[in-house]
Amino acid sequence: MSVTPVKPVLVSDDTLPGKPTREQALEAVRTLIAWTGDNPDREGLIDTPRRVVDAYGDWFQGYDADVARELSRTFEEVQGYDDMVLLRDIEVESHCEHHMAPFLGKAYVAYIPTDKVVGISKIARVVEIFSKRLQTQETLTQEIAAALDSHLSPAGVAVLIDAEHQCMTTRGVHHRHVSTLTTRFTGVFKTDPALMDRFLKLSRG
Repeated sequence: MSVTPVKPVLVSDDTLPGKPTREQALEAVRTLIAWTGDNPDREGLIDTPRRVVDAYGDWFQGYDADVARELSRTFEEVQGYDDMVLLRDIEVESHCEHHMAPFLGKAYVAYIPTDKVVGISKIARVVEIFSKRLQTQETLTQEIAAALDSHLSPAGVAVLIDAEHQCMTTRGVHHRHVSTLTTRFTGVFKTDPALMDRFLKLSRG
């Protein structure tokens, strides 16, 4: 069984040269099944390449999404509100870029508005967009904070992610129930220890 070599790409725009076709992706999955030692043509596996490619389309849909568009609509009528806006327990479903294994957890995101706010669903959407890409948790944390900082111009942003990595629990050291915490603070969250502490206490309940 052979598969046409393709160059790896970091984008998913169908119009860009070099992106594998769907058939190439299907053939790549067949190759991996054969490499494991199984028969990709047996009954239980014959539809697996299609299912895997469809799943990848869902897991990595963040490459097709535009964070700037999600954060472009803001509201200025906030009656002078200038305190913390915090979203807790945002689901994080991402994949480690080193092993393509899932890491799953929660994100806690806050910002201090200046003259505008954004719909709270858009903050959860930003987390989802960046999560639906090959990632490290450190980069994911930074990207969320940077996007909110750039598009909302808030007084400060705070992001905490708590996740378990299956590249650690199902392979390698096989340590289960070990969670990884990453944080990123900007603006007043970084300069005001009391505000940072308040965010951490509220996030952790």
